[in-house]
Amino acid sequence: MTAPRPTAARKVLGRLSLPERNFVADALRTETVGGVLLLIAAVTALIWANVPALHDSYESVSHYHLGPGALGLNLSVAHWAADGLLAVFFFVAGIELKRELVAGDLRDPKAAALPVVAALCGMAVPALVYTLTNLTGGGSLQGWAVPTATDIAFALAVLAVIGTSLPSALRAFLLTLAVVDDLFAILIIAIFFTAGIDFVALGGAVIGLAVFWLLLRRGVRGWYVYVPLALVIWALMYNSGVHATIAGVAMGLMLRCTTREDEKHSPGEHVEHLVRPLSAGLAVPLFALFSAGVAISGGALGDVFTKPETLGVVLGLVVGKAVGIFGGTWLTARFTRASLSDDLAWPDVFAVASLAGIGFTVSLLIGELAFDGDQVLTDEVKAAVLVGSLIAALCATVLLKVRNAKYRKMCEDEERDEDLDGIPDIYEQDEPSYHLRMAEIHERKAAEHRRLAEVKAAERRALAEVAGGAGEDNDGPA
Repeated sequence: MTAPRPTAARKVLGRLSLPERNFVADALRTETVGGVLLLIAAVTALIWANVPALHDSYESVSHYHLGPGALGLNLSVAHWAADGLLAVFFFVAGIELKRELVAGDLRDPKAAALPVVAALCGMAVPALVYTLTNLTGGGSLQGWAVPTATDIAFALAVLAVIGTSLPSALRAFLLTLAVVDDLFAILIIAIFFTAGIDFVALGGAVIGLAVFWLLLRRGVRGWYVYVPLALVIWALMYNSGVHATIAGVAMGLMLRCTTREDEKHSPGEHVEHLVRPLSAGLAVPLFALFSAGVAISGGALGDVFTKPETLGVVLGLVVGKAVGIFGGTWLTARFTRASLSDDLAWPDVFAVASLAGIGFTVSLLIGELAFDGDQVLTDEVKAAVLVGSLIAALCATVLLKVRNAKYRKMCEDEERDEDLDGIPDIYEQDEPSYHLRMAEIHERKAAEHRRLAEVKAAERRALAEVAGGAGEDNDGPA
């Protein structure tokens, strides 16, 4: 009877497969550009709202109403950005989540445990920090969900600028973590920020989603079919009282993200490739433009650290997120058979966990929903989100700078392709053909070195003969 083979211990944040690594690299490039545009939009909003000569125009544009009132859609520009354009962002988030569930890291329950536990801890601890801060200071508990969200576009933009040599496994961890984070943020919005429900409109939205699903399953193609249907579903979902972004998530989850024999890319990947630039380059920056424009003054910044609601948001983002995600990852490694990859150290994980404290887009949205009707407190909470995100970004920058020298060596090892076949050598270590190619390469190099050595030896002999000959000709007395 053959003894069972021992199961190798699973590595936490180990090396990615090559297809997964390529997907992460493509996603990071788009999200990074989106993060830069998001930053520009946020700075523009702050300048527009805080320069006295421009403030009134910002308010006028933000509160300008347009849309068909008969359909319940006569909304302000800021409202359209939050409920309309942000649905595109959540549509892409839905596709990302579906892909992770069927083709990415989340398809394996053992591998999914890490980002799920880390994301849950990274949402529970900030909520707990906010709650404790407000219970102690006598503040409102309505904003407990504000510091629970992570803005992946901003976080990856900082990562691209500072952590240039970060290993792909840590980048993928942050990306997958944010996808799971988005899912739970969506559930929070749907469960806790739905005041009243119009069941007729909700039923119409469900029927629309069923039609959307049937069309997908029957292989119907054409944007002119799906875009009008998506708009109808969104409008019905909005009028139902459930936050309209839920419609975007639901439609994203319905797309097929597995390939068939005759397909190079799945429909989900194809649609995501088309829509992601619209989300990262237009929808999210416009939302930031009309949400981040809060009045910032010395007194307002002082209030951020004195009022329990705003202090709870800052502490939740800066302390709660880093401690929660790092703690969730450590607990997974401590109480399961998983262990941290040999190439990494726990300070590396903490540096990336601190990036998750950049909670911009969804945090601003939840802040508006949590304190709806109290414009002063809404603006103060938005200022707290901006301050907390900035502090988290600065802390992460310092930590990543400290670790970046080690990252650079690891990144070089990941990218090395000595046999020039287009595949990094680290992925071919178990292939005999790779070692045969490397043996040929080393043999050619050795032959070249031998040839050069022979040439140099011949040159030295020639010089010696010339020098010796000169001595024989001139060995007589001067």
